[in-house]
Order: sequence, then structure tokens, then C-alpha cells
Amino acid sequence: MNRSKILITGANGFVGRYLTHHLANDGLSISCVIRSKVTLDNKVDKKIILPSIDGSTDWVDALTGCGLVIHLAARVHVMNDSTLDPLAEFRKINVEGTLNLAQQAAKAGIKRFIFISSIKVNGEETEYDQPFTEEHAVNPQDAYGQSKYEAEQGLMLIARQTGMEVVIIRPPLIYGAGVKANFASMLNYIKRGVPLPLGAIHNKRSFVYLGNLVSLIKCCIDHPAAANQVFLVSDGHDLSTTELLRNCALALGVKARLLPVPQRLIEMGAALLGRRAVAQRLCGNLQVDITKARTMLGWTPPVSVADGLKLTALGLIEMNK
Repeated sequence: MNRSKILITGANGFVGRYLTHHLANDGLSISCVIRSKVTLDNKVDKKIILPSIDGSTDWVDALTGCGLVIHLAARVHVMNDSTLDPLAEFRKINVEGTLNLAQQAAKAGIKRFIFISSIKVNGEETEYDQPFTEEHAVNPQDAYGQSKYEAEQGLMLIARQTGMEVVIIRPPLIYGAGVKANFASMLNYIKRGVPLPLGAIHNKRSFVYLGNLVSLIKCCIDHPAAANQVFLVSDGHDLSTTELLRNCALALGVKARLLPVPQRLIEMGAALLGRRAVAQRLCGNLQVDITKARTMLGWTPPVSVADGLKLTALGLIEMNK
């Protein structure tokens, strides 16, 4: 594995903390960019506090002595964004901030730049058993997905112009110990025994356990075939919403209380309430094909869905103690 110092942005985030801990435990030299003073793995060599990033951020100090960048920092997707121009806000950080870092990284002699993008670049939904691949035409449906796609395009242009290698990874929903937002709410509902009208959903969705995503990132650090490539990532085993909830209940050691409400009624009800997007995530298909990562990199997800959900459940139980 590449032994030059690695710069990780967004190191205080959900993925960043886990990645930083595992790379530091592998004996790698790590510099971390964080938004505020937080506790990180004590094996980290350097911490740089940058409260925000944009197209004018000075990265010279952070990049000094590094040979590789893993860029996680981003303005993340939010439901019901209240900003007047969401795309402009996403572009400031996700496009201008990313490309400014990449340009300075290339100038500093960085050999490889790993960018964590999003499956939202491909789109929001697939047909049943017709997963997205890296070859599919992109189809971002919201400002977040559009900003990630624009960043990808800019990075590939910088790679062609400078020779710095770029690797792009597009994950679907990421789960693991410490997960927040909707996934955490779902786990809490199940743990409390709240009845959910989701016992008859027959869709298929891809997810990725945090440890599997980090495994692929680690593989891409110095694998020669990863240079200037895009990879989709998942656990390699798709689940319906009903199957996901039942597996979560099993991991938590409780009984899932799922009511077999027909999917059509859920979709109709959501439409009447103006919550079509919620119904799409619960009832729609979103599958990704990880064949490229398997064949080109020889990578296989090391953690099964069942084990990933168990570890996530344990994390929730620990947090609630």
C-alpha cells in the first residue's frame, strides 16, 4: 500500500472517521482536514481545521508532504432544502471547492486524487433487476447529484491536463455504526416496536456498509488499474425495503412489526400528501452493479449485509446506553 502521507478531507464525518481510523491502524501517515476541533484517532499525524471550503481555499499547508488525497468533504444532500438557489450552494463546495483542491494538489505533485461522489450522478431509480453500471448515461435529478457530476467532469479534465490520477467512487446509501438521518430513524422505529406499513414492498435497492466502502477506497489507493476510473460500490446483495427492515429487526434482536399494506396504496397516499420522493425511496428500485470493481480491481465486499447490519445495530445499542 502507498506509504506516502495521505490527506483526508472531511475526516470528522461519518465515513471520514472510520476511514481515518483504519488507515492509521494500517500504519499509514495521515493528515486530516476537519471543520472544527474534534477528537480523532491519536495516530493521526496532522490535523488542519478549515471551517468551510470553496473555490478560494488555500490548501498549501494541508498538501505539504502528501502524495495522495481522499476527498470526502462536501455539502451533502438535504431534504427540503430551504436555500434560495440550492444548486449555487452545492456548487460552491462540491464543484468549486473540489476543483480548487484538485488543481492545487496537481501543482503540489500529488500522484492520485480519490473523490467520493454519489450514485445520484447516475439517477434516482432503476428498473427492476436492471442496475446502474459505470457505462450508463448520467442522469442527476437534483442539485446535489448535479454538483457531484460537475465535480467529476472537472476532475477528469484536470487529470488529462496535469497527469494527476483521479479515481471516482459512487456509493448508494451508506450505513454503519453511527449512521444518522433516515436510516437511524428506521432502526429506532424497529427497536421500539413501532408498526410500519412496509410489509409488502417487493423492490430492490443497493446499499453499502461503511466497512465495504472503506475497503474499496483502500484498494483504490495504489491499485494501478484504478487510475482515471469510475467505480460503483455496494454490498453486492440487494434488498427490498421489507427485507431490509426484517434484517434490521433480526440484527437488533426484536420482532419486526410490518403491516402488509399494498405498495400501490403507499404510493397513492404519499402522492396525496406531497411526499412522492419519500415513496420513491421506500418503494422504488435503485440497484448498482459492482462487476467493474470486482473484475478490474479484484475487489470483493468483505462484509456481508447480515454482518454489516449487526455491526450497525450494535452501534445503535451502544449509543443509546
